[in-house]
Amino acid sequence: MLPTPDISHLASADYQNVYEPAEDSFVLLDALEKEAEYLKNLGPSVCLEVGLGSGICVTFLGQLLGSGCLYVGTDINPQAAKVSHQTAQRNGVSLEPVITDLVSALSPRLHGCVDVMIFNPPYVVTPSEEVGGTGIEASWAGGIKGREVTDRLLPDVNKLLSPGGAFYLLIIKENDKDDLARVMKSSGFSTTVVLSRRSGPEFLSVLKFVRHSSPKAPDG
Repeated sequence: MLPTPDISHLASADYQNVYEPAEDSFVLLDALEKEAEYLKNLGPSVCLEVGLGSGICVTFLGQLLGSGCLYVGTDINPQAAKVSHQTAQRNGVSLEPVITDLVSALSPRLHGCVDVMIFNPPYVVTPSEEVGGTGIEASWAGGIKGREVTDRLLPDVNKLLSPGGAFYLLIIKENDKDDLARVMKSSGFSTTVVLSRRSGPEFLSVLKFVRHSSPKAPDG
């Protein structure tokens, strides 16, 4: 088992502005570790995390896959971009953080180039007016069905992913897995559940989307 990235450099003051890693973060880490063989067999060149937060997830991915990849991350929160860069550096991963709304600053520059894409979105069901901030609230406020931010990103997944690329998305039950699968199927993607876990009142799952013609993960 890979160790969880060291985030001891972060203080309580940082978490007033940046999402503190919680059970959802660790479910995503466990899912990536479960997918380690598949991801290594992809031989990725470019890995992207949307919504960096503390940087713990993309840093873990960097530890898993090594220095042969370009690691890029985005966040609308400038503090998150700063902190995630520190997290990556502390754990020996080279990360290029970009302050932008979702992936707008990367399009079309990275179209068809991203081999691995991960997103732990703001998934909490909230009123729509709570969505769209640039501070800590941007890390959790998901609007109607907790899907308003995720739904804005989905059209870009098809544009950004390389032909054999994989997109990993963390969701809760309220985000409607079956509807997400339907939406992505219309763009040529198949959906698998990598990992699910209950955490208090939330039922967390990590979904993997790959194009129908993409190589499948090895058994086991």
